[in-house]
Amino acid sequence: MASGGRGIGRIDGLAVFVDYAVPGDQARVVIVKKRRNYAEARLLELLTPSACRVDPPCPYFGFCGGCKWQHIVYDQQLVYKRQQVVDALERIAGLAGVPVHPVVPSPAVYGYRNKMEFSCADRRWLFPEEMEKPDVPSDFALGLHVPGTFDKIIDIQECHLQPAPGNAILKTVRALIRASGAPPYGLKTHTGFWRFVVLRRSTDSGRWMVNLVTAAEDLSVVQPVAHDLTARHPEILSVVNNITARKAGIAVGEREVPLAGPSRITDRLGPYVFRISANTFFQVNTPAAETLFAAVKDYAALTGKETVLDLYAGTGAVAIALSGDAGSVVGMEIVPEAVEDALENTRINGIGNCRFLCGDVRKLLPGLESRPDVVVIDPPRAGMHPKSVTGVLDLQAERMVYVSCNPATLARDLSLIKDAYRILEVQPVDMFPQTPHIEAVARLERK
Repeated sequence: MASGGRGIGRIDGLAVFVDYAVPGDQARVVIVKKRRNYAEARLLELLTPSACRVDPPCPYFGFCGGCKWQHIVYDQQLVYKRQQVVDALERIAGLAGVPVHPVVPSPAVYGYRNKMEFSCADRRWLFPEEMEKPDVPSDFALGLHVPGTFDKIIDIQECHLQPAPGNAILKTVRALIRASGAPPYGLKTHTGFWRFVVLRRSTDSGRWMVNLVTAAEDLSVVQPVAHDLTARHPEILSVVNNITARKAGIAVGEREVPLAGPSRITDRLGPYVFRISANTFFQVNTPAAETLFAAVKDYAALTGKETVLDLYAGTGAVAIALSGDAGSVVGMEIVPEAVEDALENTRINGIGNCRFLCGDVRKLLPGLESRPDVVVIDPPRAGMHPKSVTGVLDLQAERMVYVSCNPATLARDLSLIKDAYRILEVQPVDMFPQTPHIEAVARLERK
């Protein structure tokens, strides 16, 4: 199984990457792209299925890019995910022999996501069997992208990755948007009104936030939708409207208007409460996040005296989780709203030894007043900027804990760090069942 989740077969020694193929399959495939050292192919027919296969429950499987591993039995998914981490460390970072522990499984393998983002479009992608039918409506979609495309949206009626109430809310939102009279957004023309619908759920309370992202501000359109949503779904605590005129397909507004209820919801990780706004990051699998933070806490090995630096701090979840065992914690985060939430989260949890700096990590590091004992790094999927790596190395902290959602960028960054730090062990944690994605926590000690 290749990094990214494709099966690898070989023809006369040539590696052939095949979407939706599983080790152990015997299959007929058609080559769709040929390079000097590899080829890419499409699965035509399973001749003998792998023993690792299982029937996927989702009707969109094979078309939607949301969860490409539903056809693999879950225990085997964990084996492949661990191997991705091992392969990345060996091939990219040259770190052979680093202990990579078995993956800690997610407590839930479906219905685990506390946040789902759905795109609006003025054209619906048609399934192959619909192509020949002239009367199939195709002028509206609210759903997920076809993999590798920006303008092809599958109209999703139900997503198995979110809890069942989310699918009921999605159904109501779709009906209300269609009845509003305002047009969905054209992903090619960049005209229209409705752009995204983002659903967030508090695992602790079961309450929901609905974020309606639009291309312009028009309360006469969005306010009735918010009113009807809260009337039909009492579990909805908050409805907000994010407005963005930017063409980029990002569900983040340039400004936000509250429509119903508070503009934030709260969730809980272990004993701590977190306030979450529409545009700030929070781990999407709450129970698995508790396992992840337990690994971070274990690797940080705090005694109560250390100064901890938390990079890419988000809403302060890691900083707060470590605060009880640290002397002090300094968090760095570039998103102002996230910093506001982090400060509020320390207040509502009664924590006095955390502070947060707003700005780019690479620009903030040189101005740090004192050297930390422990650095915790939890960067976005793209990993760290090289200047940020240099800035971290200049701190000469005794220990580092690197949290990554991308084995490739984890390995790349560790390759820049390994001369100064020993990489002692890595603990993968599965936050994303039914997908090839894997979270990993690395423990580092200064040489």
